[in-house]
Amino acid sequence: MLNRRHFSRGLGALAIIGAPAVRAQADRILLAQSAPFTGPSAQLGIQMNRGAKLYFEQVNAQGGIARRSIELLSLDDGYEPDRCVENTRKLIAEDPFALFGYVGTPTSVAALPLATAAKVPFFGPFTGAMALRQPGNRYAFHVRASYNDETALIVKQLTSLSLRKIAVFYQNDAYGKAGLDGVTLALSKLDLKPVALATVERNSAEVAGAVKTLTAAAPDAIVQIGSYKACAAFIRAARKAGYGGTFYNVSFVGTQALADELGKDGAGIVVSQVMPSPYNAARPIAREFVQAVKKAGGDYQANFSSMEGYLAAKVMVDGLKRAGSRPTRESLIAGLESLGNQSYGGFSVSFSPSNHVASSFVELSMLTGDGRVRT
Repeated sequence: MLNRRHFSRGLGALAIIGAPAVRAQADRILLAQSAPFTGPSAQLGIQMNRGAKLYFEQVNAQGGIARRSIELLSLDDGYEPDRCVENTRKLIAEDPFALFGYVGTPTSVAALPLATAAKVPFFGPFTGAMALRQPGNRYAFHVRASYNDETALIVKQLTSLSLRKIAVFYQNDAYGKAGLDGVTLALSKLDLKPVALATVERNSAEVAGAVKTLTAAAPDAIVQIGSYKACAAFIRAARKAGYGGTFYNVSFVGTQALADELGKDGAGIVVSQVMPSPYNAARPIAREFVQAVKKAGGDYQANFSSMEGYLAAKVMVDGLKRAGSRPTRESLIAGLESLGNQSYGGFSVSFSPSNHVASSFVELSMLTGDGRVRT
């Protein structure tokens, strides 16, 4: 994607997110990210990146960390593991303090071993896969709840409504399998199992076969483990085929992107959330975030994906502040582990030397027919 000369300058990669050119290493705290900025999952990477950038810009405007500005070097992986591995090798060669805000399970699963081997912290990936959390990894830090947490709440909600015939439409990769495992585990505790399964390939919206398989089983509800393009295509095709049941999605779908894709067809679609709602002013963090988005203007948007980037950046900055006046990767790890129990405007986070999973917060949201999200 970038030739070596341009990459070493950092200009080509940074142009993706509109960041300034890289300055001398002594003047900055470099964080590095691989995420999808193109392709059918692009909004996940774009919004995660913008939310993080929004907070880092606030910190830099106040003098940075120990007089160093924070810079986020980002490369596009198109949500493909092979490209993410290539990006990660290049990014590690740039000597960042941490890899930050990777987006996706298959890409993060491919990147984490490289980070671990290089002893580079891997912070705040946009994924809830248990494979990245168990067994524990000294270099991996998770801000969000797991897919097991999300699917447990979804199954609890469905069965409390006496909807027990549950099918699963899932992406045919590590992400989809992680979500399927969560649904299957939650159902097994009630002596149930999915009534039907069907898959879609990553970065594809070819759903005709899956629609035929799942609608034939006449489930009460379909849990979707995919990204917004494929899930929207499935919902539309299933409705056209006469399916009248309920659709539930996990947070990685990209809630606002799904709402935008579906428009009026989104009414009643449920999405589990692991971040505080930016559409509900009850929590101080939501008010802070929305105000920051309004002040920044431009392309910044308030949605769940950008909120995740903003909160991940906020927690990272607190870890950096505890890392000392001459921060290193090791002192950053120590700083993050020393955070203990913290509340970020009503969103609780807990890190310690024995716990690198900060949150188990999950709640449900519903799309309206006018492109909005109700929580």
